[in-house]
Amino acid sequence: MIHKIQAYGSWKKAAVAFMFIAAFFAGRLAAWITADEESAPVSTEGSWGLSFQEEGEPPVANATKEELAQYGAYYAADTDEKVLYLTFDCGYENGNTPTILEALKKHGVSATFFVVGNFVSDHPELVGQMLEEGHTVGNHTAHHPDMSAISDMDSFREEMEELEALFTDATGQEITKYYRPPQGKYSEDNLKMAQELGYSTFFWSLAYVDWYQEQQPTEEEAFEKLLGRIHPGAIVLLHNTSSTNAAILDELLTKWEEMGYRFGKLEELL
Repeated sequence: MIHKIQAYGSWKKAAVAFMFIAAFFAGRLAAWITADEESAPVSTEGSWGLSFQEEGEPPVANATKEELAQYGAYYAADTDEKVLYLTFDCGYENGNTPTILEALKKHGVSATFFVVGNFVSDHPELVGQMLEEGHTVGNHTAHHPDMSAISDMDSFREEMEELEALFTDATGQEITKYYRPPQGKYSEDNLKMAQELGYSTFFWSLAYVDWYQEQQPTEEEAFEKLLGRIHPGAIVLLHNTSSTNAAILDELLTKWEEMGYRFGKLEELL
């Protein structure tokens, strides 16, 4: 009987992990349907989308900087300065985070890592390393759900505070109150709720499809998107799960530096 219970527990844990990963990728696909369209709808809710219309210039986004600012939300800095803000979404660990941290340390770059609950629980040592090396860790929720489907404050708070508790248990510190909506899905009510909880919300103005591990972009494809679409004030989103990102990050940082960019911290936008 004990062996049967242990086997059931192992199966259940594997099933939960599979469902999380499946939901993570399905959500990412939905969030990126508008990413490369010629025009993007202007809206303060839905799935975050971008339209890149001119190389070196900020994309057109779902909502304007002014519309988002009233909720303490941002997707890029309003500046002509060659500065970018590097962020990573950490849904789960795929063996690439140590290499990413090594490249950031080599270049003296401070990034922001938006983490979910299982990443904090399973890899507290990596979260601790992020903090020790001067990076910021933000809230990507406990379970990575579609937060736009949550309409009541109690449920929204539960997702946020569960991740906060996991982070404090793992590090002994309070998490920085930066929030990134899972799957890029959001609503006006969500932005208000995050603001009421003391959070600033950060979307992004540059990313690319880098999360399918079995269909990773080539290094050439990655450089084409990440160099051609960089712009002053960009908030860049990369995924720590990507082996391509780990392989190119050192060279990518060098190329951005050669283009005259400096690396800022999200606190500058506040």
